[in-house]
Amino acid sequence: MPELTRLELLVELRRRGTLTAVAAARSYSTSAVSQQLTALEREIGAPLLEPDGRRVRLTPQAAILADHAEAILDRWELARSEVAASLGQTVGLVRMAAFQTATAALVPPLTDWLARTHPALELRLAQHEPEVAVPGVLAREYDIAIAEWYPGQLPQRPAGLHEAALMTDPMNLATPSGSDVRTLQDCAEEVWIFEPAGSPAHSWAVALCRQSGFEPRVAYQSPDVRVQEQYVARGLAVALLPNLMWFETPPRVTLHPLGDEQSRSIYTVVRSGAEHHPLTVAVRAGLELSARTLANRP
Repeated sequence: MPELTRLELLVELRRRGTLTAVAAARSYSTSAVSQQLTALEREIGAPLLEPDGRRVRLTPQAAILADHAEAILDRWELARSEVAASLGQTVGLVRMAAFQTATAALVPPLTDWLARTHPALELRLAQHEPEVAVPGVLAREYDIAIAEWYPGQLPQRPAGLHEAALMTDPMNLATPSGSDVRTLQDCAEEVWIFEPAGSPAHSWAVALCRQSGFEPRVAYQSPDVRVQEQYVARGLAVALLPNLMWFETPPRVTLHPLGDEQSRSIYTVVRSGAEHHPLTVAVRAGLELSARTLANRP
């Protein structure tokens, strides 16, 4: 019977497209990934890879096997979850990936709550944007990811994941204190600071400005919303910033709410079948408590 790891690598190759990308995601060497897939070919008795220029592509037989492998891996997650639930214990390691504001606002109270209620649960955190965190869950680098999507955009929903809504986070136009700018329409001639080009937040911001009738003059880019706030506070730019970043300290800029329709959605993802695991249930419960507490703050 093929090892689960080899099936995981095959599925991951179909998702990522190259042996190099799979190796990087799994912290293997490219040759190690190739050797595992060669061993899988011997076990299945059919070729799984064929040359495609300087790369490889899956054979029709590999595509068939990958379909079944995804189902097998989902059932494996479900089996692990049911066995863990039958023990009546919440013990073990949870590897989490979360974006910046969630890392700062949601995870610390979660950690405090887990220490009180589930002391045998160990939480490890890495800060990553959803475009890294969500594939990382599929690649089994992480067990749970906190992700986001913006209005008008489709969230990343690859097969093999279970998604749960966590909260909505209103977005604001941030302007320097004392500025006469109050609406997006006032910003046609303003200088902007956005998240980096290619990110979902950048794409949403550009689309929103265009809907308001102008092309934004993006002079500065930073993935750090605290850096963006600093540029606005110094009068260097205007920005679009989320409510969640002021969970602890008051803003140093003037905020103009954009309305509920311009709220970003925050959610969690785990591998399909793992949503019933006691560790997942505990972490999601703690995150929901964190989100409710933030939503009810003055």
